[in-house]
Amino acid sequence: MDSKDLLPMGEISSRSGFAASAIRYYEAEGLIEAHRSGGGQRRFERSVLRRLAFIRAASNVGLTIEEIRDELGRLPGNRTPTKADWHRISRHWGARLDDQIAALQRLKGGLDSCIGCGCLSLRSCAFSNAGDWAASQGPGAQLLPDSLRKPHPTKR
Repeated sequence: MDSKDLLPMGEISSRSGFAASAIRYYEAEGLIEAHRSGGGQRRFERSVLRRLAFIRAASNVGLTIEEIRDELGRLPGNRTPTKADWHRISRHWGARLDDQIAALQRLKGGLDSCIGCGCLSLRSCAFSNAGDWAASQGPGAQLLPDSLRKPHPTKR
């Protein structure tokens, strides 16, 4: 590959919207690949911008780093991915998105009814959490749908 076709970290960062530290993290996790200049600086192929856009979208949908790695692993390694390649991996998200949309709709309806009752407290709410039964279910927002209660990924 001609070194003129490679983009420096600053350009990848500004064009992708990711901080350089996030880009280094994704490289360390094997989600993207960098080449090194003679001076050891990272240089990226332009196609990394598409992979970073995919990572952003997949993260927003709720995929974990491991799931994103698995999905990106389905892309061809010997050529730039085509629209069909991207479509093939993104359609795996269909059921997950449907579940999240349904969960968000239930959440919206639940918020309307809880706020509508006036108590604004799930701890003492006789309607949604009679006798504070949710406390016995464990920590966190137990009344949220499962797909909205996934723990936030920890940063390394």
